[in-house]
Amino acid sequence: MEYRPRGRKRDEPAEKEQLSFKQRVAALTNLPRFFRLIWQTSPLLTCTNIGLRIVRSALPLSILYVGKLIIDQVVHLSRSHEDLTNHRIWMLVAAEFGLAIIADILGRATTLVDSLLGDLFANNTSVRLMKHAALLDLDQFEDAVFYDKLERARQQTVGRTILLSQVLSQAQDLITMGFLAVGLMTFNPWLILLLLVAVIPAFLGESHFNDRSYALNRQRTPQRRELDYLRYIAASDETAKEIKVFGLSDFLTDRFRELSTEFYNSNRSLAIRRSSWGSLLSMIGTAGYYGAYVMIIYRTITGHLSIGDLTFLAGSFRQLRSLLENILGRFTSVSQGAIYLQDLFEFFEIRPRITVPSNARPFPHPIQHGFQFENVGFRYTNSDKWVNRHLNFTLRAKEKLALVGENGAGKTTLVKLLVRLYDPTEGRILLDGYDLREYDLNDLRKNTGIIFQDYLRYQMTAGQNIAAGNIGQKENSPLIEASARQSLADAVVERFPDRYNQMLGRRFSNGVDLSGGEWQKVALARAYMRDAQLLVLDEPTSALDARAEYEVFQRFSELTSGRSAVLISHRFSTVRMADRILVLEKGRLVEIGSHEELLQKSGRYAELFNLQARGYK
Repeated sequence: MEYRPRGRKRDEPAEKEQLSFKQRVAALTNLPRFFRLIWQTSPLLTCTNIGLRIVRSALPLSILYVGKLIIDQVVHLSRSHEDLTNHRIWMLVAAEFGLAIIADILGRATTLVDSLLGDLFANNTSVRLMKHAALLDLDQFEDAVFYDKLERARQQTVGRTILLSQVLSQAQDLITMGFLAVGLMTFNPWLILLLLVAVIPAFLGESHFNDRSYALNRQRTPQRRELDYLRYIAASDETAKEIKVFGLSDFLTDRFRELSTEFYNSNRSLAIRRSSWGSLLSMIGTAGYYGAYVMIIYRTITGHLSIGDLTFLAGSFRQLRSLLENILGRFTSVSQGAIYLQDLFEFFEIRPRITVPSNARPFPHPIQHGFQFENVGFRYTNSDKWVNRHLNFTLRAKEKLALVGENGAGKTTLVKLLVRLYDPTEGRILLDGYDLREYDLNDLRKNTGIIFQDYLRYQMTAGQNIAAGNIGQKENSPLIEASARQSLADAVVERFPDRYNQMLGRRFSNGVDLSGGEWQKVALARAYMRDAQLLVLDEPTSALDARAEYEVFQRFSELTSGRSAVLISHRFSTVRMADRILVLEKGRLVEIGSHEELLQKSGRYAELFNLQARGYK
């Protein structure tokens, strides 16, 4: 297996990230960009949501004030014994009833719109993330730091939709507070001071522990990915055979238990401290509330306030305290959410290093001279180890070239350079005399048919599995069937009652699994799906029996007639069909020539060939 750096090691300490109040406020600058995404998701639902909340913000004061009027009327009527038949108290009761109904309807409507808008936003953002990921380079996916960013970005597609509701709720509560605060200040401005005493301590405590929680979650992203991986491989149809045969269950569950216990202990410690301090600070807040309540009661007893005023002020103070607690607490959540949003935006800001020039050259039809490697070398980002180095050779037009070498020799990396999944770290690759980087990347990929050794087994229908080689032709049944015949997959498909509509794999209902050789035939069919000028097969027959291998290569020889082809194989019976053979050792070219030429040299190729030949004697 070729070396691929995976970023920070598990033992290395994660960078601690503590958030100051200034950082949380600065994070709010992410909100305008977030709301642009919300608006793009659905302008109608966004406007409806805002309108509903504006109307709702005026209802609490209205209900409290109508309640005050009702109480005052009740006290008055209890003393005067007036006729109740047509008294205005019933109009006030009807008004409060109507306001309560309206508040309930608007609350449910807001929840509905929040839900719909949140689902749409999650779907749209997931699509954007998938499309952006498709634009990035292969070596970026082979870096652990990138994967941490991708994982955090994925979480934001669903986890941040509540941020919309939180921010709009902030605006709604602030407007409501404005109405209620005016009422309180009219009677006694000191109540506002008591209100702050009742709320600020708890807010500071929650803010501190939210910061600690954010830092802990961010530091543990790599471990969380490992937990997900362990959970998957310990209970998957794809891994079940090896887990049972090698007795890996205890090893995997012990590692999962170790990591999950670390998570639990860290979270438990933080939760205990949060609960303890929260209780103490809440007591201060409760004392502030009852201090205000005593003041209101005293002024009522001394005749400065009516019973209705008492209920109005007590209710207003209680609601103001609740609203202010929500606003301050939600501020931490909103700023926290805004910081998490940065993870999503940072992922969208990652740009591929493999780019296409504005005046890109079209792929030549046909290839005239071929691909020329000029002192090509490649190493992964942040790695000092060269995977390939000093490669100088030409893949001529219409030539079949075989790559030979031990595992880790750099064969697959060379192929990835050829089809521009990687760009050389040094040197250049020419196609018909022009740097490969000057050509249109999509055009290059369309003219390349490639099947890697670690091909995917899509949990889809047989037809979709084959059409993956040229997904634009997924409805082209004759092409799919012709490709299946050329790869010998047609014999596999014909056994199924639904033929090309048969679901493959066991993940979904009515799916059937295939043997390794059968899956390989299906994967090979993908290479035949496109009229490519360059065909690349990486160990295409490793899972096939001798007869199937012979038939596949007979057809492959016909298919590659008049085309350039690259073949990676450890079977020298397969390699011999190539026009020339390139031998790699530790990423460097050591020999190149025909089978007969290389045997005559008695070099590395002859040594490997004779070693394999002795195994058949």
